[in-house]
Amino acid sequence: MRLSFSICLSFGLFVLGATPPTAQTTVPPSTSATVQTAHDARGIEGVGRLDIRGADGASGFCTAALVSPSLVLTAAHCLFDKSTGQAFSNEAMTFRAGLRQGEETASRRVRRMVIHPGYTYSERPTGTALRTDLALLELARDVRLPQVHPFAAQGSLTTGDAVELISYARGRADAPMRESGCTVLDRDARVLVLSCSVDYGASGSPVFVRTAQGLQIVSVISSMSDWDGRPVALAVTVESGLEELKREFLRTPQFAARRKVLRVGEDGGTGTIRFHRPGD
Repeated sequence: MRLSFSICLSFGLFVLGATPPTAQTTVPPSTSATVQTAHDARGIEGVGRLDIRGADGASGFCTAALVSPSLVLTAAHCLFDKSTGQAFSNEAMTFRAGLRQGEETASRRVRRMVIHPGYTYSERPTGTALRTDLALLELARDVRLPQVHPFAAQGSLTTGDAVELISYARGRADAPMRESGCTVLDRDARVLVLSCSVDYGASGSPVFVRTAQGLQIVSVISSMSDWDGRPVALAVTVESGLEELKREFLRTPQFAARRKVLRVGEDGGTGTIRFHRPGD
């Protein structure tokens, strides 16, 4: 089933026009645990917290993950100040790989950010913004440590597939949560509806599948939602979006911050999923 996206501007809430699973649908329970020890963190220290400080001194964070020694993948909306619509400066961001119990394995400043070419930040997100909510950050210095391994980012999922989520969030900002066994409830060409549990700060979190080569990123958390009373997460797939993002990265020596805000009346519709960003 293909999901259709629309925007409910009267309430400022993103809605996803899709039929949710019936009450009889059984979703296997997921398991989650805070990453506390070096043993717990083995193999996932390429996931980190992206700290962001605004011009007014206020700070926040999202989750991000290394996809090469010099590149970090996250959600595009994390890179914008929602009060102004402007992108944060590179200097305002720090990636803290493997952050656990307040100490990171590596800390790197950001040299350059590249946003997916189809993405436009807006006060009222559209379906297009959700489907393209990806960004790459180039670090000022590579992360080359024996215990920190970048992740491959590729692959496709179908309804019913099991995934694993690693995220920082409100109430557990200094240590990530690892959630295993959540599933794909539905999808369209670029967005997955997941049974994973997310909270504020989890935007940009990598969604993994296990392969013979280890964990592999298949999507990135964009939003947390309510699907007819059931909490779900919305994630952007990397199967097509990442290639477009990489091409944009090669074309773009620098990212110039710009503001483009959708006005009320530019889009409209109804649906059954109410949308909230974990990064807000």
